[in-house]
Amino acid sequence: MSTQRYKQRSEKSIAFFIVGTLLFFGCSTQDQKDTDNTGGHKGVSVIDPVQRDYAEIKNSGVLRVITQYSSSTYFLHQGIEVGFEYELVREFAREHDLALEVVIIGDDENPFDLLNSGDGDIIAANYTITSERKKYAAFTRPYNMVDQVIVYSDEIEVKPQTLSQLSGSGIPISVRRNSSYYERLMELISEGFDIKLNIIPDEMDTESTLFQVANDQLLATVSDNNMFNAAIRYMDGMVEGPKIAESDTIAWAIRKNAPDLESHLNQFLYKHFRFSNDKNRPKRSTFLNVLRKKYFEEGPHLAEYYNPDWQYQNVGIISPYDDLIRAVADSMDIDWLMLAAMASQESKFNPNSKSWAGAVGLMQIMPDFSEVEYQDLYIPEVNVREGARIIKEHLKHYSYLDSLNQWAFALATYNSGMGHIADARRLAIDQNKNPNEWEHVSSALLKLMQRKYYQNARYGFARGIETVQYVNEILNRYKTYETILALSENKAELNKAGIIGLKTFKIP
Repeated sequence: MSTQRYKQRSEKSIAFFIVGTLLFFGCSTQDQKDTDNTGGHKGVSVIDPVQRDYAEIKNSGVLRVITQYSSSTYFLHQGIEVGFEYELVREFAREHDLALEVVIIGDDENPFDLLNSGDGDIIAANYTITSERKKYAAFTRPYNMVDQVIVYSDEIEVKPQTLSQLSGSGIPISVRRNSSYYERLMELISEGFDIKLNIIPDEMDTESTLFQVANDQLLATVSDNNMFNAAIRYMDGMVEGPKIAESDTIAWAIRKNAPDLESHLNQFLYKHFRFSNDKNRPKRSTFLNVLRKKYFEEGPHLAEYYNPDWQYQNVGIISPYDDLIRAVADSMDIDWLMLAAMASQESKFNPNSKSWAGAVGLMQIMPDFSEVEYQDLYIPEVNVREGARIIKEHLKHYSYLDSLNQWAFALATYNSGMGHIADARRLAIDQNKNPNEWEHVSSALLKLMQRKYYQNARYGFARGIETVQYVNEILNRYKTYETILALSENKAELNKAGIIGLKTFKIP
């Protein structure tokens, strides 16, 4: 998705968000019963899923994960992609030799539409399995269990600690219609509990809502207990109330017509999470326990990784080297965001990085192929400028191609060298494929790992899968960076307008 296309869609969502906020915040309990029959997921329009099962995904070499930008799912830490859901899906992708593309849910987008239209392959967003959600997708086996808890602002003098005390208290519980929390509260209301609901815009995810409760802008909400426990590590002003649901299962959503993908995912998840004889005591792998501790439990304070104030107050920041990368890119007329995506891929923005092959610095420059003094390559500005010079030369070499293919070929050459790419293009011609299309050349590059093909190649064996994944991951990261910047600008505008009010975080 291009930045321009996303911004156009975001501008519409801002307008609807502002109007919707004024309408939704005044809803009564009766109003909430008048929801449509899409199970709280208003706007679901793609019911019939495209055909893209594991074989198609494997053939493309890319797995697309649909998720939210939040501390419990996916976010950037100094330009590096992290998050519980992201790291778990990334491990699956790594085991299956797939590049991972992140598709962030936009303010005006429905995750099930993205899934069933083929824009993504998995929804990994801390989703509880519910009957309503199962209307639109299938679910994998679970990989987590959570309780739903009421969360109060600490400004409330009397905080009910049981459902009976909450019933009739008049405290408005703020939730989104497109959430499992709403479904559960409506069940309780149908059972006779007198619970006052306050419907908030769908664009406000659980984390944003917790921010508002912590800042006394909302009196109460509902959260999964793992998300609440993570949030109170970097926010104060919230108090846990009674449970409204216990042992909800969390799973990934997939298309209903993707049984092979479901099977592969279930095999992966079974290694990391399964129930013992006592269903309330799951067994987790060491890998999964490490992730849980990192993002939800003990270990480094989450605020070191995720600062919501930073996210909204510093719009446009991708990495600590943005200003440097921008300046170098502008001086050479290169897309700075692509250069940033390369630096992330090459070194994870570590200026002291050195690979096993001897490549050094932010852009992993090979000293043997550079006229810059070795020690100077560890200077960030020098290294980025040298990397930009090299990629600029490759871009010029492929200047007759369209922009996407030009960048794909330039990146591939940056990674594996001109010779291997020339071999792959010749092989593509031999197979009656277009040597100017990365799709065809990438397939040929993979074949250069097979003896019957590389024995006749001028430059011999090539680790084609590494280069193909390198190109895919940088192009995917570029799109993700674009989306994050557009989302940040959107949120900043809403914040200025006083819609989401995230100016006074209580960060210790």
